[in-house]
This record gives sequence, C-alpha cells and structure tokens, in this order.
Amino acid sequence: MTKRRVVAVVAVVASLLLFGVVAVVVLLFAPGFDRDGFLKPESSEAANSTLTAIHRKLLVRATAMEEPNRIRGDKCSKADIVINQGPTPPLPSGIPTYTVEIMNMCVTGCDISHIHLTCGWFSSARLVNPKIFKRLRYNDCLVNDGKPLANGGTVSFQYANTFSYKLSVSSVTCS
Repeated sequence: MTKRRVVAVVAVVASLLLFGVVAVVVLLFAPGFDRDGFLKPESSEAANSTLTAIHRKLLVRATAMEEPNRIRGDKCSKADIVINQGPTPPLPSGIPTYTVEIMNMCVTGCDISHIHLTCGWFSSARLVNPKIFKRLRYNDCLVNDGKPLANGGTVSFQYANTFSYKLSVSSVTCS
C-alpha cells in the first residue's frame, strides 16, 4: 500500500471511532432520557427527539417486588404476578420495541386468572396478540384473555412504541 492509502485508511478509522464516542456521549446525556436510556414520555424534548433508547440485553423489572400479604388464608395476591420489561432491537422503521414477560410466581401452587394491569393508553405499532395482552379501556389491560396463568407460567409479548409503558398489576383472581 502506498503511504497515501495508509493515511486515508487511518483517517477513516479514526473518524469512525470518534463518531462512535460522540454517539455514545450524546445518548448518555441526551435531554429527555432517563439514566437507563429510556425515553421519558412526559418530557416535551423527549417527544420531539428522534433518538432511540439504549438497547440492553437484560430485562428491567417493571415494579419492585412486593411481599404477598397472606392474612386470612389467602392463596394468592397480585404481588404473585411479576412483570419484567426491557428494550429489544427496533423495527426496521426505527420505532423502539420492548419485550414484556408476565410471570406467576405464586409459591402456594395457585393458578391466577383475570390478570388486569394498569397500562395507560397502551398502543403498539407492532400487532400484539389480543389473546395474550389487550387494552380494554384506559389504564385497564387484560392478560392471557382472562384465562388462568398456571403456577410458574409465563406469557410474553413484544410491542413497539416511541416509549415504554409503565405496567403494573391492578387486580387478579385466585383459582
């Protein structure tokens, strides 16, 4: 290789490395994003931003683990349902996607049905199977078509939106 080509290749590699460092710094300190790299829906800057969330391989727990209250001999409670949610690679159009796992962690061996979640105005650019998860009305989403989720069972789905929804259990029925 000629000296000119070597200099050109080194310049291209250096500029790509510099661009990568700048991109990471912009994503980490961009207004409208929280510390975990998620777009804040309440921020007007975030609503107008074209940046996407930093994608992580691990799922983020949607709610803190709450110890079930077993007073009066209850078999289960809404605390037995654990929701994990995390970002996944975006759609080809650039819309961020998220994977949600809803698990029955009941230690007394109970099946839990009619699992309702608070979900705001949940919507998705990617079709979500309504037998797995559907919004009934504002802040009321139904899991597994109301059917029992067996002890240790999990349902999961992916949705696509410019921000993630905060999902939490609002009510359950113990079987």
